[in-house]
Formats: sequence, structure tokens, C-alpha cells
Amino acid sequence: MPSTARATSFSRRGLLAAGGALGLGAALVACGGDKDKKSGGSAESGTSGPWSFKDDRGTESKASGTPKNIVAFTGTAAALYDYGVEVKGVFGPTKTKDGKPDVQAGDLDISKVEIIGNVWGEFNLEKYAKLSPDLLVTDMWQKDALWYVPDQSKDKITKLAKNTVALWAATVSMPKVLQRRAELAESLGADLKDKKTVDAKARFEKAAARLRAAAKSKPGITVLIGSASADLFYVSVPKMSADTAYFEELGVKFVQPKADAQGFFENLSWENAGKYKADIIMMDNRSSALQPSALTSKPTWAQLPAVKAGQVIPRVTEPIYSYAKCAPILEDLAKAIENAKKVA
Repeated sequence: MPSTARATSFSRRGLLAAGGALGLGAALVACGGDKDKKSGGSAESGTSGPWSFKDDRGTESKASGTPKNIVAFTGTAAALYDYGVEVKGVFGPTKTKDGKPDVQAGDLDISKVEIIGNVWGEFNLEKYAKLSPDLLVTDMWQKDALWYVPDQSKDKITKLAKNTVALWAATVSMPKVLQRRAELAESLGADLKDKKTVDAKARFEKAAARLRAAAKSKPGITVLIGSASADLFYVSVPKMSADTAYFEELGVKFVQPKADAQGFFENLSWENAGKYKADIIMMDNRSSALQPSALTSKPTWAQLPAVKAGQVIPRVTEPIYSYAKCAPILEDLAKAIENAKKVA
């Protein structure tokens, strides 16, 4: 899922652009709460009795009681919040330059969490240590790589937390990713039978059926997954990210770029941005990526068939993996396909 420059074996530009392209963070190798009345079920952290959870690395975390001082990657924290589990600190895109919540913060009240890092490579160890973290939670885009945990300080960060949980955000399909976040939330006190959670899952399943039907009714419509920087246009490989892998399973026809060695995407110069033709373009919505409104001066962008037809839609490149947040993503893509005209 990944983006821009800065190095490590899995280039930051690589991973960031991978998810959609830029923004995510960089090379991947860098890589409870009180009762919540607004989000779904109630979650009571620190309850009596032993707690354990096996993450997607196969690592089992254990504690004498449910963790209450949780620090998480922003998007994961937002997913937990939707289940009623609150965290004490976050790292990753949380606050925009104008002080508003980043798109990846979801419904989090960012004034009530300690922001330990807001951009790639930033992780304030002093703030983190003061929270006495019982549990550190983040995504995983590459095996054993902790998303947005700086590689140079990873050992110190993981040692300060009593337990660390890493969950896949790539190479597996969206339903599995959703299930794993729900399982973690439940272990931390969430009630998955809460009406809001049940209704959100039902909406997600209905949206999946709608997207499947839309793709079947418009078999000729082709979708390109894009992300933009000043110098490059990234075209992502659908099978590598959990969201687009699932859309493909549902029948959506994607452009299949020639991926680089890391397998996530192909980066094109703007002179070559027209290499692939598509009827719909899904553009990375992260704050780290250039948005379509900033691309009007690029002639090759303006000449793309989907752009000329007004068939460019946002892509939630790093979804907040709760049913409540993912259902609208499927609905929006279904609507775009239902309304799309064949232009490429």
C-alpha cells in the first residue's frame, strides 16, 4: 500500500504507492477503552481475567488482564473505535496541517489521544513511554514489518510495550482483514453482537452483493487504481491490497500494470501516464497524495478517457477496517460502475 522516497529495502515510495501509491508511509520495513456511546458496542478494558491474542505473525500476546493502555496506528485505532475500544495514543497520519482530523483518523476525537507521530518516520519515544503502553497495535504490509514503526527505533518501541500485535493489511482479502480487527476488538472488550455492529456488518454484506451485481451488469467497464505525486503516476496491482483484492473477487475488472520487483505497483512518468486506458480511475485519497484537482496542469492527465468523461472517484487507499467504514467504500464503487459509460 505505500509511497514517496526514503529508503529501505521495501522503498517507502514502494510501499506507499503500493496501497494506491504514495502516502502510506514508506518502505514497509519501517515498518482499552471506556464505554463508547458513539461507536458500536461498549468495551471495558482492564477487566479481570487473563487476556491473550495471536496476531498475523503467529505471535501470541498474553496479559493477566485486558490491556487498557493501548497505542495503535491511526487507522487501526479508528477501526477499534468503531467497535467501542479506545486507545491512549496513535501514530500515523492523524492531523492535517490545518489541525483537522486526517482522513485516516475516521471518527477518532484526535484531541483526546496522544499523537506520538503524525508522519512517516516520526515516533516520539518520550510521549510513548509516558503512556506505559500495555499493547502496541499496527498494520503489516510485509511479513513482520510494523507499519509506521520506524525501523531504526523498532526494538526500543516494541520493548516498551508489554505486547505487540501486527495484523495484515495486504496480500489477503478485505473480509479476512475485517474479521481479524473484529476479533482483536472483541478480545479487548467489544461486544460484536451490539446492534450497531450487527447492522454495520449487514450493510457491508449488502454492499458486497450490490458491487458483485454491478460488476456483472457492466462486464466491459475497466477500473484503474491510481495515485499521484508531482513526478509520478502510480498504477497499483489489485491483488496486493486487501480492498482491491476483494473487489476483484466480486468481479470488478481492473487494469493489471506491470509491477516492479516488490509487486505492488508500476510507477509511470507523467509523459507515460496514458499507458493504460480505463473507464473509471480510483485515485488515492490520502493526504500524502496529490488529488485530481491538483493535476489539471498535467496534459496527459487531462487526456485520460476516464478524466475526460468525469469518471474519476476517490479511493480509500488505507481503509479503516471496520464494517461501518468499509460498507460505504463498496457502495461508492458499485454506484460508480452502475453509472459508468464505456469510454476506453
